[in-house]
Amino acid sequence: PAANTAPTSGANGLNQGVAASLNRLVLQAQLVERSPLRYTPAGLPALNFVLKHEGQAREDSQMRSVAVEIRSKAIGHSITASLAAHALGKEAVFTGFLAAARNGRGVVFHVNTVDLLS
Repeated sequence: PAANTAPTSGANGLNQGVAASLNRLVLQAQLVERSPLRYTPAGLPALNFVLKHEGQAREDSQMRSVAVEIRSKAIGHSITASLAAHALGKEAVFTGFLAAARNGRGVVFHVNTVDLLS
């Protein structure tokens, strides 16, 4: 008999047919560094910046402190305008995906949306 290849919903609510290729990061962090606005060869505004996250995470049933700074970028009119107006040091929830850095060393967080925290 043929294998069932229909996507199913897992315990985490994700479509398991897509889960193997899922690349989504949601990070509550502070904007700590921002480069000047630049433009891609296609004419889109682009912004490079650094995010800093500090908090607690559960690992192997134990709480541990976590602190990380991650190189980030945003491309597009609305997201770069939002980030250009975002005050350094202010916390927000950043959503996007991870990709290899241009030089192949490390990762870059490509931010698609920003939700300010009050």
